[in-house]
Amino acid sequence: MNCLRLHTPALLCGVILLLLTACQARKHPGGTQAHHHHHVPCFSQEQLQAGEVPMHYVSRAVHWDRYAPVQMVPYLEQAQRDRSRRRRRHPEPGCPTLQLAAGAHSEANERSISPWRYRIDEDENRYPPKLAFAECLCNGCIDTKTGRETTALNSVLIHQTMMVLRRKPCPRDAPATFAFDVDYIRVPVGCTCVLPRSAP
Repeated sequence: MNCLRLHTPALLCGVILLLLTACQARKHPGGTQAHHHHHVPCFSQEQLQAGEVPMHYVSRAVHWDRYAPVQMVPYLEQAQRDRSRRRRRHPEPGCPTLQLAAGAHSEANERSISPWRYRIDEDENRYPPKLAFAECLCNGCIDTKTGRETTALNSVLIHQTMMVLRRKPCPRDAPATFAFDVDYIRVPVGCTCVLPRSAP
């Protein structure tokens, strides 16, 4: 009787360990060292063209249309179409002369003493594939007294970190399908003036 009392806890521990091992083996047929294989969503080219990636792959809480670099793309495309219809050549980027009198009717990027313009950056392996990128028009900044560029200050880009998806071939045995990885990129959204770096 005393012997049974002494060995009962050890016996129970052994039985529990055997049961746990059996459960693990059933969960992982390849043995206890088997790893989980996460399901990777794959999309066909037809689905990508239909714009179904955001709804199926990422959380509904992610709204790319709230990002300025996405919002501006349709306006930039319309401006390009308007210039094409009028057969006007887009002016070469350069540091403009500040027109103080016309400032009230201009956009912020035109009124800035570090003015910038936007271009459409396209990447077919990224979602969103089109983003508006800012480009500084001056190396220096515009003097508010003369309206002309001065090198007393430098123009530098301002960046916004944005989540995007990167397209890659699907790891499954499914030809012509794609999967996506989450990536974070720095998008140039404007320009500002800074003091020049000190000479070494």
